[in-house]
Amino acid sequence: MASLGKKVRASHANTSSQASNNIGRMLQGSQTDGTGPEGHFVDGSILRITMKNFLTYDNSMVHPGANLNMIVGANGTGKSSIVCAICLGLAGKTSILGRGDKIGLYVKRGCTKGFIEIELYRTGGNVVINREIHVDNQSLWMLDGRICNQKEVEEVVKALQIQVSNLCQFLPQEKVGEFAKMSKIELLEATEKSVGPPEMYEYHCELKNFRGRERELENVVKEKASFLEKAKQRNERNKHDVNRYYEKKRHLDVIELLDKKKPWVEYETTRKQLEGVKKERDEAKKQLSALKQAHAPMLRKIDTIDNQLKPSEAQIKAKTNAIKEASIKSKQIKDQLDRKNKEIENIKQTQKMKQFEAEDHQKGISNTRRTIEAFKEELAKVTDQPDVMPQINAVNIELRQIREERTKIEGEKSDLRREKDNIHAESKMLERKLRDMNNMMNAKEEKLRGRHRDTHTALLWLRENRQLFAGNVHEPMMLVINVKDHRFAKFVENHISFQDLRAFVFQRKDDTEKFMKEVRDKKNLRVNSITAPEDSCSIKQPSRNIESLKHFGFFTYLRETFDAPDEVMSYLCQQYKVHDVPVGNEKTKAMIKTVIEEPYLKVLYTSEERYTLKRSHYSNKISTNNSSVYPSQYLTITVDAKEKQQLEQQMKACESKLRDIDERLTTLQLEAATLDRRDNELLAEKKRLSEVKGKKRQLEQKISTKQDSLRQMEQNVIDLQKIEEETQEKCAAVNSQKVSLVTAMTAQMKLKSKLTIEKVYLTLEKVGLMAEKTKLENDCREGDSDLQTTEQKCNRLEQGKVQLTEQCKGLMKRAKMICRMQHDESLPEELREAFSKLPDTLDDIDTMLNEERSRADCFTGLNENVVDEYNRREQEIKRLEKELEENSNALNSYRQNISEAKERWLNPLKQLVELINERFSDFFRSMQCAGEVDLHSENEEEYDKYGIRIRVKFHSSTQLHELTAHHQSGGERSVSTMLYLMALQELNRCPFRVVDEINQGMDPVNERRVFDIVVRTACKETTSQYFFITPKLLQNLQYAENMTVLCVHNGSQMLSPKQWDENVFIRRRQKLRNESIIEPDLPD
Repeated sequence: MASLGKKVRASHANTSSQASNNIGRMLQGSQTDGTGPEGHFVDGSILRITMKNFLTYDNSMVHPGANLNMIVGANGTGKSSIVCAICLGLAGKTSILGRGDKIGLYVKRGCTKGFIEIELYRTGGNVVINREIHVDNQSLWMLDGRICNQKEVEEVVKALQIQVSNLCQFLPQEKVGEFAKMSKIELLEATEKSVGPPEMYEYHCELKNFRGRERELENVVKEKASFLEKAKQRNERNKHDVNRYYEKKRHLDVIELLDKKKPWVEYETTRKQLEGVKKERDEAKKQLSALKQAHAPMLRKIDTIDNQLKPSEAQIKAKTNAIKEASIKSKQIKDQLDRKNKEIENIKQTQKMKQFEAEDHQKGISNTRRTIEAFKEELAKVTDQPDVMPQINAVNIELRQIREERTKIEGEKSDLRREKDNIHAESKMLERKLRDMNNMMNAKEEKLRGRHRDTHTALLWLRENRQLFAGNVHEPMMLVINVKDHRFAKFVENHISFQDLRAFVFQRKDDTEKFMKEVRDKKNLRVNSITAPEDSCSIKQPSRNIESLKHFGFFTYLRETFDAPDEVMSYLCQQYKVHDVPVGNEKTKAMIKTVIEEPYLKVLYTSEERYTLKRSHYSNKISTNNSSVYPSQYLTITVDAKEKQQLEQQMKACESKLRDIDERLTTLQLEAATLDRRDNELLAEKKRLSEVKGKKRQLEQKISTKQDSLRQMEQNVIDLQKIEEETQEKCAAVNSQKVSLVTAMTAQMKLKSKLTIEKVYLTLEKVGLMAEKTKLENDCREGDSDLQTTEQKCNRLEQGKVQLTEQCKGLMKRAKMICRMQHDESLPEELREAFSKLPDTLDDIDTMLNEERSRADCFTGLNENVVDEYNRREQEIKRLEKELEENSNALNSYRQNISEAKERWLNPLKQLVELINERFSDFFRSMQCAGEVDLHSENEEEYDKYGIRIRVKFHSSTQLHELTAHHQSGGERSVSTMLYLMALQELNRCPFRVVDEINQGMDPVNERRVFDIVVRTACKETTSQYFFITPKLLQNLQYAENMTVLCVHNGSQMLSPKQWDENVFIRRRQKLRNESIIEPDLPD
């Protein structure tokens, strides 16, 4: 045990109104220059920690020693708060601590900001880091008294080789279990950062990067080599096709030259033909001229006869025209005579029509007289019938009554239709609102299905089998709970566990058992079910009226913020006391110190936090626990159950009204049909009576009309004698005109006969001249066959010459076009030279063309793309060969770099691991156990797979097993972790190490052994600062002179730091020791 005569340096602390903190420290002395009786401080060691309004502390200052610092205190006194202060004060993240994720949660409750100040030893001048933390998660940093940012602090901390994120250096309570879960790779990296030379981890990272780049280059080289080989193989396969393509192209080039030369040969052949035709035509023309001179006298005589024939032909033509004109005039006169005959026939026909009309007129008069007599007889009969007006009036009155009733019915039907339309519109609106509410319920179901599919499956089964249960059955609470205001959803969801939110609620216990048997046992679904209390608690009253709490900012109880079925509400009131949990606002949070003093309050909510209050049965003191209210995930979708019920009732009312309206409309329709039938009957009766009444008047009107018609007919009698006389006069006038026309026609016929005789004489004269001419022509023709043959030959040759000339021009144009020459351009020399090597006749050219085409056709399945692809791939092969060479050189360079880097990294690492293994094995041997540490790698070249493997054996009957999170017990993992950290201690280049409550799971034997090793190792002058936090210690442990014990006390009965007398405490401990009373070495 440490000597009680050590010089004591007290830590200063101020306590809050609820609890007090006192940290005592027994040590030999303290200097801040790095040397002293405690040992030697290294750069980065912690000299002082000051905390104000931080977690459990009001104002406390801690002065740790240079070696082992043992922080001892009961659970909840604030040991881990010191660990949190070290982490957060040195720019560590909240995630390292595994507690609150927001920095503002580390401010003491009831305060707006907290303060951490850490003084670090550094040769040439200490470093003081200040961090001011605000509840709104903001921080203010200061470095050596000047304001700075977090990045500057991180750089200073890194320069001092402090790594609070490294579990090998900083192991908080919540992360102890994670050390054993670290993979071998993670453990190696943490060890390199913690105890290796500064460049070791950099070399490792460099090697991993080199190896990654090497793999990339290997893959690139492999891919490019593979691609290059495939490209060469493809080109080798295509080479034969390329050669065949070029062979075909040579044949095609010859064909092209032959096609170009052929029109030139055709042109030259045609030109030679043209020259021959020209010579033959000139000779034929000379022969024709000689023959024409021999036949000239007969031709002149024939010309004389032609001159005599011309006047005769003119006279004959004139006579023919005169005869034709006389014939036309004769025909015109004949047509006029025909029209006069037709006119006489029309006059006689008109007379006959007048006779027929007179007969019909007389018959009409007789018929009219008979009709008048018949009407008079019928009128005499009608006059004897009674008056029908009273009957007509009665029918009219009844018709008016029917139409009034019909109008009323139509009005009522219109009103009912309008009302029906309004109800339909209202029903659609209600249906839309209900559909929206059901869609919101479906959204809640989707959330349930996404979070817990088994519960959703059971829900679907329940809906199909609800008839199996005798009592009320409610779907999962999260579906039937309806929060009145979405702002309250987070309170309800934070208050009720998710296990209950997804639970089914049953009224009867036997229904619960039946349900669980079906879905859990048979269907193997993981579901929760609840049986509601037999006596309903849903209307249970709160312990205090909400009005008495309103001055604290409370405005309602949790039960009033939501609706639920009676069985669900009854269970929540019994299990969660929702009827007695008040909900407050920001005012409540501001008055929280006063609020928690109120009796009967056990759980309460402010706008953002939940407070749980516990009152001690002994001291009546209140302890509180607060937590943030997390946002709602499931209950934010709210559906007003009362509104939904009202909407459903309104829907039923609308449906009932619609049925009543339809029934009334049917009744009105039947009544209207009855009235329509009666109306039709009355109209028919009225029509009949009207016909009886109007028949006498109609008959009188008919008689009067017929008498007027008879008088008119008698006045318009036709005079047949007068018509006969008029007809004879008209016929006589027409016959007189016919006599004149016959006289004119006779004169024209005589003129036509005279002209015809004269034409005959002229024709006979012409025939004589023509006979003479014919005789002369026959005589001339007998000696002119040679002339005609020669003339035909000349014409034929002239035509041939013209055709050949045009053909030559066309062939020349075509030849130049095929050779792509201009109109005035001569044949290029290269073409002349190429043409000279080809045949000069068309037959030879055609023969050679056929041969070349046949040879070219043999090369099938080839195109220019094959050659393009071959040439492109040849370029690609050259490029790939160049790139492959460059990548291979780069790969060799990287391999050389890797070899050098590996030499720099691996040998020191193996030495480091061997040193760790020696210490680790020694520690385990001292505990009668076995353990070893080695460098593990499945492949020496995979540098990102290197790791440190820890293997331990705690029982002689077992083999060494790798340390994992599952194989060893919790105590064995704690021992292994602690001894590994101690093995690093003497090698550690970090300025301090923190281990929080690692001995919690150890048995007393292992705990004592580990403690001895910790004291023995951490108190050496060659080791750095060490913080060991524990809530308990065994009795009669061995302590070292260099260790520092920090005792943390907390409680309502604690002395104020000002009243604490360390000398009195030490004297009391000496007295107890002298009396040989075995007590723990730590204060009670």
